[in-house]
Amino acid sequence: MTPDQVLDQFRATGVQTCFHGRHIEPQIYAGLDGTNWRLADYEARGGYKALRKILDEGLTPEQVVAEVKSSGLRGRGGAGFPTGLKWSFMPRQFPGQKYLVCNSDEGEPGTCKDRDILHYNPHIVIEGMAIAAFAMGISVGYNYIHGEIFATYDRFEEALEEARAAGYLGDAIMGSGFNFQLHAAHGFGAYICGEETALLESLEGKKGQPRFKPPFPASFGLYGKPTTINNTETFAAVPWIIVNGGPAYLECGKPNNGGTKIFSVSGDVELPGNYEVPMGTPFSKLLELAGGVRKGRTLKAVIPGGSSAPVLPADVMMNCTMDYDSIAKAGSMLGSGAVIVMDDSRSMVESLKRLSYFYMHESCGQCTPCREGTGWLWRVVDRIHNGHGKATDMDLLNSVADNIQGRTICALGDAAAMPVRAMIKHFRHEFETLIQRSDVPSTPAPAFRSSTASRSA
Repeated sequence: MTPDQVLDQFRATGVQTCFHGRHIEPQIYAGLDGTNWRLADYEARGGYKALRKILDEGLTPEQVVAEVKSSGLRGRGGAGFPTGLKWSFMPRQFPGQKYLVCNSDEGEPGTCKDRDILHYNPHIVIEGMAIAAFAMGISVGYNYIHGEIFATYDRFEEALEEARAAGYLGDAIMGSGFNFQLHAAHGFGAYICGEETALLESLEGKKGQPRFKPPFPASFGLYGKPTTINNTETFAAVPWIIVNGGPAYLECGKPNNGGTKIFSVSGDVELPGNYEVPMGTPFSKLLELAGGVRKGRTLKAVIPGGSSAPVLPADVMMNCTMDYDSIAKAGSMLGSGAVIVMDDSRSMVESLKRLSYFYMHESCGQCTPCREGTGWLWRVVDRIHNGHGKATDMDLLNSVADNIQGRTICALGDAAAMPVRAMIKHFRHEFETLIQRSDVPSTPAPAFRSSTASRSA
């Protein structure tokens, strides 16, 4: 697929991806136009300046980790764990092989930010990974890319070849003693492989199923060796931090929530797409950038962090700022940054039915509560939606969700249970209305009588 064909896809669907010019102080998407993704273009925008600064000025790995810690950068994949702290867990003096992994298995419904980073600014991810490898004393890395974006995988491979040829990857990078080999790995589209240990299993050539933790990847990861895993956007944020300093990055956001964040805004808005804004930007401003709710409609609810995040009613969401702490205080999660907007035409029952089907379909089946429970959730919501609900179904849904959440190896069970609990909490009346209608006995249809019978009666 050519770049023009990729752009035509977005134009055809009305999604303006990341080339709309409505970002606020962008750092990752800055200067992109859909065509300037090659090494020369990246260098013209100041690319690899951060890596060169580290090697030319003789910065130590400890100094690099400290800079990232001071930036307030938190993992952009969903959990929001402090990146510098995570890097410090890597046993730097470990005598054997260590690994660095980029989680580009972007499968959370509503999320499409990492795909655009890899496709239109791949070298920023390569540079960020090289800096992380230097900071942790790692010589081999992998970028695990989602299986349904093969054109993006091919492009990243091209970018890797450019970086190797220019001396930004390989042995003795830029004439230094730093060695780093980076490879692309192609997934197969399984949502479960977005969980870091399932990703490692898949990368090793095995079935993508989560591992028990502990041990954690920092001590027992890829091929049983110490491994650090970060999200695509997390690595992409690192070069700016090294060039401009951690405190400057922190000032772009708010305390404990440094820098910019890319939000994939979809649903019932006029201008869906990816928007890079400083952390702490009011949701009302983000909604404004996306053109507001569809004409003639009013805001009903928002899922602020991808389909696994609990839904929030409009009045709650309009008082939130887009950062981890504000969204958590409101009762949801910032997650992957997928903002799904729903207007007053949406049925919450139907929406939950669709979400529940997704998690039932994507469960790997390893844990009984998830394997069986996700199917129960979908079937109960499905019968409510189809007019066959029972008065006990609300309690049943909460009970099943309770028996899934916190009882599985990975968080997919939680991801299936939390939307159910939140939908019932905030929109219980919609479920009860459908159940009450199904409880009303239908009036028997009158018996058919032929015209002959009527005359003879």
